[in-house]
Amino acid sequence: MDIDAFTAVHAAEWDRLKELSSRRRLDGAESDELVRLYQSVATHLSTVRSAAPDPALVTRLSDVLNRARTRIAGTHEPAWREVVRFAMVSLPAAFYRIRWWSHAVTAACLLVAIVAGIHVAGDTDAMNSLMPPAAQEEYVNEAFASYYEPGIGFAAVVGTNNAWIAAQAVGGGITGIFPLIVLWQNAVQIGAYGGMMAAHGELELFLTLIAPHGLLELTCIFVAGAAGLRIFWTLIDPGPRKRSVAMAAEGRALITTAIGLAAALSVSALVEGFVTGSEMYWWLKIVIGAIVLAGFWAYVYVLGRRAVRAGATGDLAEHEAGATVVTAG
Repeated sequence: MDIDAFTAVHAAEWDRLKELSSRRRLDGAESDELVRLYQSVATHLSTVRSAAPDPALVTRLSDVLNRARTRIAGTHEPAWREVVRFAMVSLPAAFYRIRWWSHAVTAACLLVAIVAGIHVAGDTDAMNSLMPPAAQEEYVNEAFASYYEPGIGFAAVVGTNNAWIAAQAVGGGITGIFPLIVLWQNAVQIGAYGGMMAAHGELELFLTLIAPHGLLELTCIFVAGAAGLRIFWTLIDPGPRKRSVAMAAEGRALITTAIGLAAALSVSALVEGFVTGSEMYWWLKIVIGAIVLAGFWAYVYVLGRRAVRAGATGDLAEHEAGATVVTAG
């Protein structure tokens, strides 16, 4: 198809649609004309995309159509159905698509934590490098347990801090290094302090205070790291898409992931603020933590699998993300 000839034939319709879309008031005939031109230009855009995907023309027509769509439908506040769609389709799809990355990162971090814990528990010098012996006694006997002070204030501080860490891991994924640093530091720190508690005979206390909230909290950090590494891998291997297109799509989907992780970390923060430091039986605390974690993965696998099979990716809808050039392959 000759783009110049196509433009010459239809440019007047495009300009007219743009003009009508910009007017503050339309009479009945002009409103009918606006709708007719919108349908016609939408057909033109489809033709251009399939026959001769010129980026400049695709962008021009998309802009004209977006203005006309807003003029026809009117601006609106976000509807509840959009919020529901995000929670029930977009978000679980984004989590589901990186599930294997998340499981691999979780396994690697647990291995690092166990190795670090064994090393610290069996090496006095390594343990003393964490803190002096006197400080160790105070930490093991008082500070560790007293840290988990029940209350909404504590939950809010913890939730905000963890959400910030997760957002950094996702946002810094393009470097390929930052998520690894975040994951390494968290795994080594958890393992090392667990090893120190074990060396002082308080491994059970450590596990019963970490497990209730930590099951979901650490999972979210691992998923955040996995999301960051996924965007870096897309930079290396974009697949059949152009690298810029693939990076844009994956980046938008991982922003969805970051929002979801902030919500999940809020749940773990509530558990940490109201369950971990409470007077509940230790086994009940762990059961609550396990139920919360199971609920997260059920959400990912049940809703996420269904959403992905329906074609969802966690990315924005086409009209929200903007037009892309058709590529072969």
